[in-house]
Amino acid sequence: MSPMLLLAVYGTALIVFSVAGGAVTQRIAMTHTRTQLAMSLVSGLMLGIAFFHLLPHAVLTLGVHHGLTTVMSWTMGGLIVMLLLLRILHFHQPDYPAEAIAVCEHEYDHSHEHGASLGNGQDAAAREVTSVVAPGVSWRGVLVGLTFHTFIDGVALGAALLSAPHGHQQQLLGFGVFLAILLHKPLDAMSIVALMKASGTTASAQARANLVFAFVCPLGALLFYFYATGLGVNGELVIASALAFSAGAFVCIALSDLLPEVQFHSHDRVKLTAVFLLGIALAYLMANTAANHSHAIATLAFTQAPI
Repeated sequence: MSPMLLLAVYGTALIVFSVAGGAVTQRIAMTHTRTQLAMSLVSGLMLGIAFFHLLPHAVLTLGVHHGLTTVMSWTMGGLIVMLLLLRILHFHQPDYPAEAIAVCEHEYDHSHEHGASLGNGQDAAAREVTSVVAPGVSWRGVLVGLTFHTFIDGVALGAALLSAPHGHQQQLLGFGVFLAILLHKPLDAMSIVALMKASGTTASAQARANLVFAFVCPLGALLFYFYATGLGVNGELVIASALAFSAGAFVCIALSDLLPEVQFHSHDRVKLTAVFLLGIALAYLMANTAANHSHAIATLAFTQAPI
């Protein structure tokens, strides 16, 4: 399948999932535990994609001896830029305030100290806190911040589809990046629509913002794809830099989702850790499959080469 066709398929799926994520918020409220499980899985996957896919391909594109410093510099740049966006725009927030955290932990720990349920559904309520909006967070700031974030995701997807020299390896790299973005986009869209809903905006305004946000990532991928392909011999440096920059951004986003929640989840630490490791394992398996396929192609070419 050609990179352009893959880009069209991936872009369509990203739009559908992003719009669906925002629409879900208008109809049902995600429980806290389910949201955290999804975030842990996606965080592990994003970290795995950054370390097993994006960074190795960036180094291979430029060569170890000449490109390692460049790759690490762009990786640090991506991490710093995303951290500054997070600090300025506050677009990644815990999905419930500190007061709810304290109540949840106290209720749950108290029930288990006495070895009995709280009764009347209170134990379930303590574990399944419905997501609420953190006070003082502007939906406009969240929308702007997540728009920058999702545009960078699009650049990562476009660079991944352009970077690998072998078709199958190229598709696996692109699919890994696509999967990490696909699973993350509904959560981002849900954040935007939930904040807009809590701020009293109309349903039509929420739907318009959700739709516009859904198109940003495919647009970023498309723009970078055409820009990089038009550079000719200079395209490799741009592609490798984009992969490294995206890796830094992925690491920052994954840890910003994960680390603030770690101290609040003594009751669900086994489940959250398990799905986090599952995300990393999934990224590793995809990278290992691509590496084995690339090795098989190289071996076949060597054995069939004329002596």
